[in-house]
Amino acid sequence: MGYLEGERVVLLAEQLDVDRSSVNRWLKWFDALGAEGLVPRPKPGAEPRLTTEDLAELSTIIEAGPQAAGFQSGVWTGPMIGELIRQRYGVRYHNHYIPRLLHKLGFSVQRPRKRLARADLERQAVWIRKTFPAIKKKPPPAEA
Repeated sequence: MGYLEGERVVLLAEQLDVDRSSVNRWLKWFDALGAEGLVPRPKPGAEPRLTTEDLAELSTIIEAGPQAAGFQSGVWTGPMIGELIRQRYGVRYHNHYIPRLLHKLGFSVQRPRKRLARADLERQAVWIRKTFPAIKKKPPPAEA
């Protein structure tokens, strides 16, 4: 082991292709507990409420779309996915957790742009090109 032979932490980190802080943390554990300090331990916290099989099945259901799962809408929403999980697996998740769960499953949360149904696109373009720049706060001119 390079550490016991006096090898520098920077070289160890390069050899292991990890960050220096990781090597320092491991050495601190090694100094405190010996080789036992490097044995992986289970992560603290509660057990996951859905198994890996449940999550794989949920991914498949989400990919198939909400109508295939019995919903009327053609677009998934967070509350719909929460309801699907509750009905199918008997597990309740807070609506704020659903985006994190989707990200964990490899999905990204999409939020639609809000646009008025009867908006006049030409007037909007004029407003953006002319009116908005005229009323927009401008930085003060640089003093010479």
